[in-house]
Amino acid sequence: MVWNLRDDEWFCDCPVLFDFDGQQVEINHHKLGDVSLTWNTIDPTCPVRWPGFDLQWRPEPFPGLHALRGLPLRVAELLEWTSRDVALGNVDISFAFETGRVTVFNAIDENGVSFDPPGLSQRSHPFH
Repeated sequence: MVWNLRDDEWFCDCPVLFDFDGQQVEINHHKLGDVSLTWNTIDPTCPVRWPGFDLQWRPEPFPGLHALRGLPLRVAELLEWTSRDVALGNVDISFAFETGRVTVFNAIDENGVSFDPPGLSQRSHPFH
């Protein structure tokens, strides 16, 4: 994840990267309803350039991510928001592991991260 060094916090406008045994999955939400899902296109060893910000890549900045490191992936899924509100149809990317889960969701024009199971308003679409 990209860290804002000046404010000492996650810079949630940049993509979130996951490394699965050398295969990097890159997730980025933009606007309401737009999500980009790519593989192996971003080099986290390169500097992050964003005018007006002092940013750098930081591995596992949250304890919840560190707790999932090295665990076998059980399922990767798209979580579709089904509630009849402005977020209807939004898609979140979720990875479930043996003892936990991480979801990158659309936080209205930026990324959000959750370690909770899918809610009642989310329909699961597992990757096969």
